[in-house]
Amino acid sequence: MTTPSTAPTGALAGIRVLDLSRVLAGPYCAQMLADHGADVIKVEPPAGDETRGWGPPFVAPDTSAYYQNLNRGKKNIVVDLAAPEGREILDTLLGGADVLVENFKAGTLAKWGLPDDEVRRRFPALVHCRITGFGTDGPLGGRPGYDAVLQAYGGLMSVNGEADGPPLRVGVPVVDQVTGILAFSGILLALHERHRSGLGQLVDCTLLDTAVSLLHPHSASWLADGTVPRRTGSAHPSIAPYDSFATADGPLFVAVGNDRQFTAFTDVLGVPELAADPRFRTNPDRVRHQKELRAALEQPVAARPRAELAALLTARGIPASPVHDVAEALTSPQVRHRGLVVEGGSYRGLASPVSLSRTPARVRPEVRGAGADTREILAEGGLDGRAVEEAVACGVVRAPDGPGPEGGPA
Repeated sequence: MTTPSTAPTGALAGIRVLDLSRVLAGPYCAQMLADHGADVIKVEPPAGDETRGWGPPFVAPDTSAYYQNLNRGKKNIVVDLAAPEGREILDTLLGGADVLVENFKAGTLAKWGLPDDEVRRRFPALVHCRITGFGTDGPLGGRPGYDAVLQAYGGLMSVNGEADGPPLRVGVPVVDQVTGILAFSGILLALHERHRSGLGQLVDCTLLDTAVSLLHPHSASWLADGTVPRRTGSAHPSIAPYDSFATADGPLFVAVGNDRQFTAFTDVLGVPELAADPRFRTNPDRVRHQKELRAALEQPVAARPRAELAALLTARGIPASPVHDVAEALTSPQVRHRGLVVEGGSYRGLASPVSLSRTPARVRPEVRGAGADTREILAEGGLDGRAVEEAVACGVVRAPDGPGPEGGPA
């Protein structure tokens, strides 16, 4: 398993990121930036990021496993941005930042005196990444949105589920996570362009844009002929057989992408006559006769153990895998070989999915408590000790030994 690092190295070393986001997409984006060496400061409100309480399981009294796996490698400061003094501190922090990541309700920054044009005027080199549900304008501009809501609105639920069952939410928060990855990509594009212009820009990401972008190939089909796609369970709407089958000891997924693979598949199963059947000779034929094809394949597949059959198919160039549960996936030999699970001290999480050969990601596993780094960050921003203690005393910020919950490593 990957060994975590404590030193901020990597491709983004020297980049300072202000993470004002909560929940998933923004924190995941900022964590990826931290994994690749950026100095990330997470700014939490007095009530904290609500995902600290999204458990069980919990890894500390005020820290859920959910929060831990989205907020490693970040410093932490608690600031009440609703207070004028808190917004002055935000101005100070923005002055030293290269990147701002936020997912406030539309109009929040403007209400605090920082509309888009003012951000550009006062912080011209700042890359501002804004993540919202539907965007800030248009018929639904400013409407809040969580992952499942956008799966519903953006059409993803309509194509997920069994053909004779109801629409289903994808079992992971795919819209949130992919939005985080797209935000990460957009920030890198903006930082690259800044080398030429010296200027930052707005990286505008919405959960809606992500959800719609994930509709392929269903979107391509509808745009081509106007046919509304239907749910097909695990099967593919335009490739067959591309589906999950019951074996002697559990489900197996088989992905037959061409006619050669289909001939090899039928040979492994001992039913080579199916490859010569006019109903199944080509992929379009097989798609048109999916029900008959599945019925013909189910019995010979069911007679074999899944691991044995997967090995035989893979040896013939046919992609196939047992349908793993989460435990099987995270302990599988290839996942271990790739270093995708990170362990260090009490920390267990997943590695960065972006691998670089010369400047690889280095996981810094510590997850800081709320306000753990408040004094250090404010001092770095130029506030003298007296000003910092006054801010702590009046409750505008929180810090160890100050008002409110103790900070410190989670």
